[in-house]
Amino acid sequence: MSPGFDLPSDELNSLRRGRFTYFPVVPGRLEFAVELRRAILAGRPPVVAVELPGALEPAYRKAVRRLPEMSVLVYEEGKDEDRAVYVPVEPADPFTEAIRSGLEVDAEILFIEPDVIDRPHVPDNYPDPYSIRRIGLDKYIEAYRVHPAARTEEIAEHAEAMAWKLQGADLEARILVVVSLNMLDALLDAMEQPQEEPRRQRRRPLKSYDVHLLNPHPDCLAEITVEYPYLQARYEEFRAEMADTALTDRQRAQLSLFRDAEQSYQKNTGDKIEHWQRRMMARYTRNLAQLGGDLVAGLFDLTVAARAVVDDNYGWEVWDTANRYAAQKQSSELETVNLSGEEVWIHMRKLRLRRRLPRPKQRLRPAHLKLRKKEEFPGEWASEVNGKAICSYPPEDLVVEDYGRFLKHKAKSLLSEERVRVEPFTTSMLDGIDLRETIRNWHEKKIYVRRFDRIAGEVGAVVVIFDEDRENRYTYHTTWLGENQNESDMAYYSTQPFEHMVGPGIGRAEYGGFLMTLPPRRMVDVWSDPDYEIAETKPERLLLAALDYSIQRLVVYVAARPPRSIYRSIAAHLRRAILYVPIGQLSPSKLKRIRVVHVLDSHDRREAAKDYIW
Repeated sequence: MSPGFDLPSDELNSLRRGRFTYFPVVPGRLEFAVELRRAILAGRPPVVAVELPGALEPAYRKAVRRLPEMSVLVYEEGKDEDRAVYVPVEPADPFTEAIRSGLEVDAEILFIEPDVIDRPHVPDNYPDPYSIRRIGLDKYIEAYRVHPAARTEEIAEHAEAMAWKLQGADLEARILVVVSLNMLDALLDAMEQPQEEPRRQRRRPLKSYDVHLLNPHPDCLAEITVEYPYLQARYEEFRAEMADTALTDRQRAQLSLFRDAEQSYQKNTGDKIEHWQRRMMARYTRNLAQLGGDLVAGLFDLTVAARAVVDDNYGWEVWDTANRYAAQKQSSELETVNLSGEEVWIHMRKLRLRRRLPRPKQRLRPAHLKLRKKEEFPGEWASEVNGKAICSYPPEDLVVEDYGRFLKHKAKSLLSEERVRVEPFTTSMLDGIDLRETIRNWHEKKIYVRRFDRIAGEVGAVVVIFDEDRENRYTYHTTWLGENQNESDMAYYSTQPFEHMVGPGIGRAEYGGFLMTLPPRRMVDVWSDPDYEIAETKPERLLLAALDYSIQRLVVYVAARPPRSIYRSIAAHLRRAILYVPIGQLSPSKLKRIRVVHVLDSHDRREAAKDYIW
């Protein structure tokens, strides 16, 4: 029998010491569970040693047999302390996987943590394990070992106790030792010398009969597990096939999570997520991950981003979707408990989500309230469209005009903030004291003030792009003129209004984008104007028209992404300037309100429109 066995990794083979091969892991992280399962199936070690207390072995074995249904081990922390320790047994934990895969290959399972020594608090500041998918397991372990955590006397004693257990194992068997990465070097050093049986330190040794097994309620899994349940379900799929590694890729899992949550959000609220919101959530989660020193955001950050970019309803759907784990049952032969994160973890972050869904009492209407009118037969209202003329609905015009004025002020204020200058106070307070800069340079005993550069010119046109329409969904293009001096000329593209009738001759559509400009009654048909043929998309055509028709120097462009640089050059040639406003900086509820447009097939419909447009 050979003294060791090969694993599919040079670094791990370098961690072979005689009949012992060490496999360091980060507890609870999926990437290590994936690599460990591959190693066990490839090497088929006769003995798998895991860094777990021996007293947990009976309960742990029973919990592993219950997988993929999760379990929780619970035991008292001490004789005189009214406090319990909860240990979730989850599929993506590498220690759980070591036992599970070891049993599959008929390996002997050895629990090497002693029951008589209190486990030291070892720092667990690991690099993000997702980097393993880019640099490999070898380089990850090597990078961590270059700058190991400080070693204390308690860590050394704990490593010596585990070494004593390993040295007393089968003297001829090949052993795969699964140990926490932060304990690896201490254990390797302890194995260099024969160890004595550890002395008792725990106030009362942990016994197997002190450990109880519970069935966690399906609703609480996202709070108590290291990896969120949605990701663990994908890991179970990968584990069954051992083929599609995309299932265990965190970024792909997050994309799938957002898409599934989006379907539930649209079903429950009727709203949908726009592509610019998806792009903003991607940037937001990336930034949150970087603040935490990670490469990929966790569930808490995903939920925060969903709530901030969309709303609380979508944040809830992301959290609820992440908690999906079909294998977990509410009824079990074990006692089912609904645990909170505070009971399992020491440091918990909280996030409050307020779902805003219609309540039954809100749907009740007074008896005297007239019901919405309906067609007597399908197609009745569409048959009354004569197609001779179209016009808008005045109350909606007022809302859009008011929002256009808001966007003009918004764009100028954003540009002013970008051009602010901070300087020490001399003789004038200028535009006010800059408290941040003053506090930052408090040691200089100076006061700093702000100076805003005034922007020359006014805004003459506003372009709002909700959707760039790469799929050609918005096929209705029109231009209509303002009816009074306070109403803008408008060009827009939308869905077909008369395919969705809400009243006789009254159609409902959804803007893809629109252009507004004052003064009115100057605009010819933008969509057939040959001057704008150089535009490659509908938003670009609207922007060209805005630059052409604006009598003021500034043009506001609201969209998910800025226009191409060539349009900056065109604007400069026309002595105009484009003020770009990211649509993500605007209120989603306000955008939702102005995005709906009703088209009337004649001015005569305006009197009756109030009975159909609510």
